[in-house]
Amino acid sequence: MFTARNKQDLMIEVWETLDCESVGAAEILAIEAAVIGQYGKQAVDSPMVIARLLADEGAILRHAEIMELYVERATGDPYEAAFRNIVVISDLGKAAASLKRLENLRRKYLSDGDDEGLRRVKECGVEARVEAIDRAQTGTIDPNVRARYAEIAEWFTLWLQSPEMFEAWIELRRSSRDFQEKFAENDPGDGSDTAAG
Repeated sequence: MFTARNKQDLMIEVWETLDCESVGAAEILAIEAAVIGQYGKQAVDSPMVIARLLADEGAILRHAEIMELYVERATGDPYEAAFRNIVVISDLGKAAASLKRLENLRRKYLSDGDDEGLRRVKECGVEARVEAIDRAQTGTIDPNVRARYAEIAEWFTLWLQSPEMFEAWIELRRSSRDFQEKFAENDPGDGSDTAAG
């Protein structure tokens, strides 16, 4: 039925076949069914990953539905408590504290040899990065706030690429002249703000 040669193309083809501009839970479920039929259950990506792919293709996301689907699946999950409210990107201090928490979890799972935990830490970082990028590109948000989200997206990008080096890098970045000129008044500096929000 579908002509796609790989999983990503299949997800896009299913969405195009559904002939809808916006994507929510129903569309994600239809795409997952096609992926399972073609590649098996283990090949299914999280709703957030599928949504990001489709957003890149021009889909309008119904975020609340997608998040609800994602949370629904996490219920009863042994990792849920560790990841609940772990990432907050509403400001620079909270983003820095979130990255510190993610890195602590990454080190724990690495030490324990927990591949699933490591996968989830990475997925959490990827989702935070995507959210920061989306907010940085929202034209209705104040340019200073967009710049802050772009900075946060860069932090998550660098942490995902090189988590072992990130702590030293962020210290240097936050003390740089460029950073101070752009964000000094919006950054508590130590990343100790761990409040969710």
